[in-house]
Amino acid sequence: MVRSPQRLGLLVTLFTVTASILGPAHGQLSPNFYANSCPSVFTIVRSGLSNALNSDIRAGSKLLRLFFHDCFALGCDGSVLLDDTPTARGEKSAGPNVNSLGGFNVVDNIKASLEQSCPSTVSCADILAIAARDAVVLAGGPSWNVELGRRDSTTASLSQANSLPATSMSASQLISVFRAKGLNTNDLVALSGAHTFGKAQCNKFQDRLFNFQNTGAPDPSMDVNLLNKLQKTCLTPSRTLVDMDQGTPATFDSQYYRNLQLNRGLLTSDQTLGSSPQTAGLVNTFTSPSAFYNQFTASMVKLGRLGVLTGTQGQIRNRCGSVNSS
Repeated sequence: MVRSPQRLGLLVTLFTVTASILGPAHGQLSPNFYANSCPSVFTIVRSGLSNALNSDIRAGSKLLRLFFHDCFALGCDGSVLLDDTPTARGEKSAGPNVNSLGGFNVVDNIKASLEQSCPSTVSCADILAIAARDAVVLAGGPSWNVELGRRDSTTASLSQANSLPATSMSASQLISVFRAKGLNTNDLVALSGAHTFGKAQCNKFQDRLFNFQNTGAPDPSMDVNLLNKLQKTCLTPSRTLVDMDQGTPATFDSQYYRNLQLNRGLLTSDQTLGSSPQTAGLVNTFTSPSAFYNQFTASMVKLGRLGVLTGTQGQIRNRCGSVNSS
């Protein structure tokens, strides 16, 4: 479904940022933040994710998506991890997240291990940042120095989580939403490359298969072989899972961009990047693994600075799903 101009205007308004979103707070982040207080943090996070991957091959893609959804609502503050309470609904129950986000149990297990080794030291927000990097590395992708020192939010924003970039958006709409967060077109196209692994539910793209833009027909831009395959898998709107990348679904590589060149993108918000003049050039550039990796790592660092809490702001939650009792 295409969003109305009024709806898009509301969405952009909700994502409007000031210079403060990339202001002094992120300058307090450092890759060595836990060098003295919890030197084992990287080993513990990597071990926790590795163990999770043994039973769930999707654990890595789930945690990378968790990090993105966290940063796009309020900022990279762990707010996405908060459970609903009798008096407040959190971000887990937002439309883009409910019955869709996963990996919370992996974060909880990693947090429990860290609390044993370094009590009340490592924030849930930083766990997400490290795990997102490790998810990429363990799937064969690039590494980068993760800036650390975030603290956890004591609140969540259902409204901002409901306004995450939609899978039905055009390239122009996506550019506007990312720009409002302080991210440019290079960041948009590179971060979308995270769809090179993981899965999506049929209901996220079923309109492309049978009733694109209410025409009563499939999306004419989709590769016919992929269309035929997906029509058999997704006969009715459902949460049936389909590989985001039909070529190398478990590997973090640049195949995503080659898929877009071949009209084999799964979501409207994917394929629009390959067909729009505003983004098609970057898609072509990022078919080169080195070009993609260089921009992706830079964009992940930039993403990780959005709306961070540092110093005495927020708290270090003892449990990632709930605020510490006063």
